[in-house]
Amino acid sequence: MNPHDPVRIGLVSTSDRAASGVYADQGIPALQDWLGRALRNPIHWEPRLIPDEQPRISATLCELVDEAKCDLVLTTGGTGPAPRDVTPEATLAVAHKLMPGFGEQMRQISLAFVPTAILSRQVAVIRGQALIINLPGQPKAIAETLQGLPDAAPPVPGIFAAVPYCIDLIGGPYLETDPAVCKAFRPKSAVRPPRS
Repeated sequence: MNPHDPVRIGLVSTSDRAASGVYADQGIPALQDWLGRALRNPIHWEPRLIPDEQPRISATLCELVDEAKCDLVLTTGGTGPAPRDVTPEATLAVAHKLMPGFGEQMRQISLAFVPTAILSRQVAVIRGQALIINLPGQPKAIAETLQGLPDAAPPVPGIFAAVPYCIDLIGGPYLETDPAVCKAFRPKSAVRPPRS
């Protein structure tokens, strides 16, 4: 039996073309691959592949948090400046609290690779007892923003290092990571002793 708390994770890929079957979605498989390696908790996945339509994205986020009871929801795609990129607006529309540090750090990581990182508009919010984070659309960028740049000088932390403690603070399950993939940071007072 797994000694770690179960976690429900919603994965939302927003893409007109992938949703209509023009090409295969890469966002959800990339998220499942990374999170499956990073987390030691048993994960119940709630994947959704939807078009770039603001009301549909907002409704999907509400459904995942309010009905499916997800603790964490990660979106991929739709965060650029193009007319159809509306994921941040849809996310902000359902927010109870804004968490601007996540977007700031994601852009900082991406700037190590491309100057156009300043065009990305990812946001993170809290709705109820769930954390919702917009991630980039490309699998390589997804992994970089979650994991950070551990080999850079100085190393740049990824955003996921802060996710477990954030979920602690909003009343969610205790997430435990594999330090080889991503070392979660918690203040000493918040660290739970290992359970057998």
